Amino acid sequence: MNAGTILALAGGLGLFLYGMEMMSEGIEKAAGARLRSIVEMFTKNKFMGLIVGTIFTGIVQSSSACTVMVVSFVNSGLMNLYQAVGVILGANIGTTITSQLVSINLSEIAPIFVFGGALAVMFSKNEKTKKIGAIFLGFGILFTGLNTMSGAMKGLRDDPQVVGLLASMSKPLLALFVGFGLTAIIQSSSVTVSIVLLLATQGLLEIYICPYIILGCNIGSCVSALLASLAGKKEAKRAAMIHFMFNVIGSAILCMIFMFALEPIVTFVFNASGQNPGRFVANAHTLMKVFQVLILFPFSNQLVNLTYKMIPGDDKKVGDTFTLKYIGDNVVFNPTTAVVDVIHELERMAELARENLNRAMNALLTLEKDEIDKVFQEEKNIDFLNHSITDYLVKINQTTLPLEDLKSIAALFHVANDIERIGDHAANIADAALKRKDEGVSLSKKAQKELTEMLEMVNSIFGYSVEMFAQGKEDHLQDIIRLENDIDEKERDLQKAHVSRLTKNKCTPEAGMIFSDVVSGLERVADHATNIAFSIHEKDVVKYMD
Repeated sequence: MNAGTILALAGGLGLFLYGMEMMSEGIEKAAGARLRSIVEMFTKNKFMGLIVGTIFTGIVQSSSACTVMVVSFVNSGLMNLYQAVGVILGANIGTTITSQLVSINLSEIAPIFVFGGALAVMFSKNEKTKKIGAIFLGFGILFTGLNTMSGAMKGLRDDPQVVGLLASMSKPLLALFVGFGLTAIIQSSSVTVSIVLLLATQGLLEIYICPYIILGCNIGSCVSALLASLAGKKEAKRAAMIHFMFNVIGSAILCMIFMFALEPIVTFVFNASGQNPGRFVANAHTLMKVFQVLILFPFSNQLVNLTYKMIPGDDKKVGDTFTLKYIGDNVVFNPTTAVVDVIHELERMAELARENLNRAMNALLTLEKDEIDKVFQEEKNIDFLNHSITDYLVKINQTTLPLEDLKSIAALFHVANDIERIGDHAANIADAALKRKDEGVSLSKKAQKELTEMLEMVNSIFGYSVEMFAQGKEDHLQDIIRLENDIDEKERDLQKAHVSRLTKNKCTPEAGMIFSDVVSGLERVADHATNIAFSIHEKDVVKYMD
């Protein structure tokens, strides 16, 4: 093998890998948010999950992307492992679409895709068009690389050393290890199977050994998911283990079948593929995956149960203090679900802020020192979450997020700021409680009752707003608008009544100042809550305000 051939093979492989990455990235950017919604919506049962997993992976061209997204859903509580197992099994079928496309050999029209995609990427002003152009460009580059590798491999047929080396790979165990090793290194079974397809097409590999290499590729494809899960929670590790066990158990069953009936099976598939070696490899890959799913799908619950025995126990409980739960280094990152994870973290931060607001109001009335101190401690935690979420948003804004998610990044920055400001108001109330305790300031029963009533209204609008923001539910949209107006009116009425009490000497100036500041603070909390509700639903404001 001369240097020119090696360079051609390396260059072709590089183009192939880059084209696949560009195509996958373009699809995730252009349609990631919609695909994510489909996965979330139609995975309530395992059978639908199987279909969705197949289609999603076939579109995105990456079983790893699908598996990591499912792990993120499990981490976020959007689905459990028993629902996720169907999607994971479906992803194994969907990943065979790449080899099917490669077997068709669209190399002759690849320049058309490259030219059209390049024009869209370079000259279009529309971001959506650019992303679609990137998909076509990646598709064209993929097949250009494939054509380069195929041309280089033609020369290998005349190299006795290469022919002899590949011919020596007649032992099934060796073939399994070769498939596993290549896939573990390249991190893509689709690429490895495509290389096997090209070698078979050029007559460099015997078709009878190809199924064993494919089985090795299937097991090797689990490496990336297993590595990604190492930094994740136990549920992430279990999801990766399901993927691994499916491939290992399925491959073991096929190996036993091949030991007794390899020749008739290969002959049948080869003839059904028009005696085309490339089509044979692609069809064998698909049929093997479908067979594995048919055999193991009825036992999917048992697979999940087995992972709980292999990875026992629960994650160390995440405390509420200075800890990220849904984002950060301890959670598997996937661009398709990054914004969903941020929303869950913001929802958690909002709940902590709401609890702290109620804690501060309780401290104002009871003057318990421990409660006052807890408010200040929790305020530091809310500040920590604000900085951490903001830093994370800056980081993911520089990655390959879906276009619809990119549009919501600015709103999420504002939501983090609004929640942090609510936390500040809670701290201000704690300051008032401390002042009241130290200076012996008394609040009348009526004033306490009025503050409690206003707090109840603020709690209601806060709850509705967070629900609308986090879940997209508009059931209480009218309630939010009504409560916002009612709280504004309540604040005006209480301030007037406060002035009246002052003028009649029914209230001390110190108590009046505390009362006025707290009322104003609660009204501002309601304003921030309204901002949260409409942060990513701005058009609804117009619709309901008109």
